[in-house]
Amino acid sequence: MTRLVLDLLRSIGKGDAVALVPFGAELSTQEAADLLNVSRPFLVKLMESGELPHHKVGAHRRVRAEDLFAFKRRRDSARDEALSKLARLGQEIDAP
Repeated sequence: MTRLVLDLLRSIGKGDAVALVPFGAELSTQEAADLLNVSRPFLVKLMESGELPHHKVGAHRRVRAEDLFAFKRRRDSARDEALSKLARLGQEIDAP
């Protein structure tokens, strides 16, 4: 719990935007897009392709916060792996 508060304070101190979302919350497409920092149409494409689980409430799509955060962790992990691979390739090219 202490680490969470410290991380929160560090983020606020750096001027980062911070959002507190209950883990069991259901988010609208706009709320989810804002948390991922993507456009709403892009988020809808992720939902329609099956990459991001969702359900409908009437005519509106909803995504569970836990599904959104799991997707974000997978996306961030894949991005980190790709950046590491690029860094290794760059070092191999620079190596004599």
